[in-house]
Amino acid sequence: MGERIGFIGLGIMGRPMARNLLAAGFQVTVHSRSPGPVEELVAAGAAPADRAAEVARAVDVVITMLPDTPDVESVLLGSGGVLEGVAEGSLVIDMSSIDPIATRRFAEAFAERSVAMLDAPVSGGEKGAIDAALSIMVGGEEEAFARAQPVFQALGSNIVHVGPSGAGQIAKACNQLVVAATIEAVAEALLLAERAGVDPASVRQALLGGFAGSKILEVHGQRMLDRAFSPGFRILLHRKDARIVQDTAAAVGAPIPSFDVVTAQLQRAVDAGDGESDHSALFAELERE
Repeated sequence: MGERIGFIGLGIMGRPMARNLLAAGFQVTVHSRSPGPVEELVAAGAAPADRAAEVARAVDVVITMLPDTPDVESVLLGSGGVLEGVAEGSLVIDMSSIDPIATRRFAEAFAERSVAMLDAPVSGGEKGAIDAALSIMVGGEEEAFARAQPVFQALGSNIVHVGPSGAGQIAKACNQLVVAATIEAVAEALLLAERAGVDPASVRQALLGGFAGSKILEVHGQRMLDRAFSPGFRILLHRKDARIVQDTAAAVGAPIPSFDVVTAQLQRAVDAGDGESDHSALFAELERE
């Protein structure tokens, strides 16, 4: 593979994504706040770096996969950040889920250095990351998107160029709206069945064959039945994404009444101490109610 890749942020999603880049034959340099994942990736063939700027100096393409907008801003533009080390003609790809307005500001800062930036948030959770089956929604220039194709193909199976800078983050906000609202609907349906004296597992099986069938019902419905809420995607992060959805909707004047209800549920789950649980644990919040 010609492009040297830097990967910053080796959490639940980032670690398997970086592994898949190594498996695809890329030279990968990694950096993360926690040393454990870095050591694991180095053992698999990656090179380590102590700072984001050091990553940028060593590679052609820098990928960030971080929790929230301030984290991305610090790593990209802060002291010792990517902007300090990146060379003209490089490509920056932020695959975090962050604010689309901030994303455009970051892209402008890199454009001043003749560096292209794509926003490319993902959907598919930890399993999608492990299986290299993520859905990747991309904002940015067409030329940069074409350049990034080999990278994206090593990470995902549904890769869509949505539009200019920020468009990928808008698509991810839409995704998080639908996912959270559907998790809430599935939780309500299964708890309704249970409290009505009907086997919720049988109800789930029946619903999977009709218009109510969905990936959420399949995967998270089973998690709810099993009360298995170890995180693939934490409630705390979905609450963060909900803030982005609400802020974006307010900025453009789009009504989201059902999502406002789900956002309140996410907040109640965080307040109850379930922030580190999988977002399917909205079921547990309903049970408490």
